Amino acid sequence: MIRCDDGSLYTGISTDVDRRYRQHQAGLGAKFFRTRRPVQIAYREGGHDRRSASRREVAIKKMSRREKLSLIAEVDTLLFD
Repeated sequence: MIRCDDGSLYTGISTDVDRRYRQHQAGLGAKFFRTRRPVQIAYREGGHDRRSASRREVAIKKMSRREKLSLIAEVDTLLFD
């Protein structure tokens, strides 16, 4: 997930998250970023193949904002505890 300057969250899949993030910052790719500026990679998962990544993307997109923020917070807690 990418956090944007307006506080919104973008969810997508990529084989190279850092490269894709740089593309979004450069204004390439998703229409979502035409009116928003990406400011931070807020959440990422690994260990998926294309099929499972697509399924996980759909599942995350169905989550409420509160659930997405909770998912991000869980990872932050694991990283900094």
